[in-house]
Amino acid sequence: MTALDLSSPVAVVGTGTMGQGIAQVALVAGHPVRLYDAVDGRARQAADAIGARLDRLVEKERLTAAERDAARARLRPAGELAELADCALVVEAVVERLDVKQELFRALEDVVSDDCLLATNTSSLSVTAIGGALRAPGRFVGLHFFNPAPLLPLVEVVSGFATDVTYATRAYETARAWGKTPVACADTPGFIVNRVARPFYAEAFAVYESQGADPATIDAVLRESGGFRMGAFELTDLIGQDVNESVTRSVWESFFQDVRFTPSLAQRRLVESGRLGRKTGHGWYDHGAGAERPEPHTAEPAEPPAYVVAEGDLGPASELLALIREAGIEVREEAEDEGTRLVLPGGGQLVLADGQASVEFSDVVYFDLALDYRAATRIALSHCKDTSARTVAEATGLFQALGKKVSVIGDVPGMIVARTVARIIDLAVEAVAKGVATEEDVDTAMRLGVNYPLGPFEWSRRLGRGWAGALLDEMHEIDPSGRYAPSLALYQYACATREREDTP
Repeated sequence: MTALDLSSPVAVVGTGTMGQGIAQVALVAGHPVRLYDAVDGRARQAADAIGARLDRLVEKERLTAAERDAARARLRPAGELAELADCALVVEAVVERLDVKQELFRALEDVVSDDCLLATNTSSLSVTAIGGALRAPGRFVGLHFFNPAPLLPLVEVVSGFATDVTYATRAYETARAWGKTPVACADTPGFIVNRVARPFYAEAFAVYESQGADPATIDAVLRESGGFRMGAFELTDLIGQDVNESVTRSVWESFFQDVRFTPSLAQRRLVESGRLGRKTGHGWYDHGAGAERPEPHTAEPAEPPAYVVAEGDLGPASELLALIREAGIEVREEAEDEGTRLVLPGGGQLVLADGQASVEFSDVVYFDLALDYRAATRIALSHCKDTSARTVAEATGLFQALGKKVSVIGDVPGMIVARTVARIIDLAVEAVAKGVATEEDVDTAMRLGVNYPLGPFEWSRRLGRGWAGALLDEMHEIDPSGRYAPSLALYQYACATREREDTP
């Protein structure tokens, strides 16, 4: 089944920010568009607002005046649902309440034709449950756009348990014809993006709650070492703490309170206090007029070591060896079967975050994972109170000699970037194993939906299939609550490329 013909009218029910954005996408693509809202006058206001945005597109030379005028002529507010009778697609973007959505679609089913495609833009409710209220749920799908819909390319096309593949295909092809990048997924809590992205927020909050580092430092490490566009604290301030926590809570409850999705108590306190982020002027950060953004912790300058001894190739951090040599520091190499560390002149060791804690060893400083060690502008170091001052200073001076700012955090197993990436990979692998989506669609969704620098499977291929499971195994040994227990799917994924033994 192909995309809807451009002559087919499209209706959007619910004219808030998201509804207006979806309507604009369909309108600019060339469809006649109907706008409906249960509140009198809102559909007309929405049409005027969309018209104003079309004017701005002309000013920016993204539309011609003739295209704008034609689009305006195709846009029509509707005073009642009956005016949507000729529509080939109706997209709902009303309040996130199951009963409200079910009632709306039952009413629509009495109005539209039998082959009209019905879609919900829900981000947190079950597509199956909404469609369960219909006489013909086979034509019901999820079309989850991301805000702002006219700008963000991703659309999750969600098939409920009863969705007919022909209608899911029609929805997918229509989204693609509108210039979007659709990904197909099964109806699961959080779909792709909101399911796989939970650790990005959860692990940052966990490091903060353990007093491992402050929000500004954690955000800086995620950006400047991990390559994420924004840190978790600044991003949730932008989204709204209430909105972000609501999604987390919804996913947690939908997975029967699976410990891996447990909400953050610190974020709950923010919501309870009314500090919701930018929209209230205060969240994790103060956004009031004249407020100064707190600076991340950055270590004072330290002398670099004269040499380092490399035991092994440092695995995912192997490019550091070339950087150290380029900085004029001697690298003495010693072959080790499992060595992944640098030995400093004072005898202390510098080790890539592996899920263990520095307190377990006599004199170890951990350094965090980086997306690209050459491009990274900041590196986090972690150590316990018994680590020698000389080892900390030599480790700090080494990375500073490579042109990096250094943030020293508490003795946090898995540090910041490493534990976050490992958990994202785990949830992504599990989602694919359970038939939620393909590897390619998961990677596409995470890059386009939340601007990750790499998709989880791209990251896993770079780090090695066994990397995430090994790190999570170590964290699970320290914290056996189940939060860090690697999934069976991740274990199977890692084993898939290992050499098979002839006998068990």
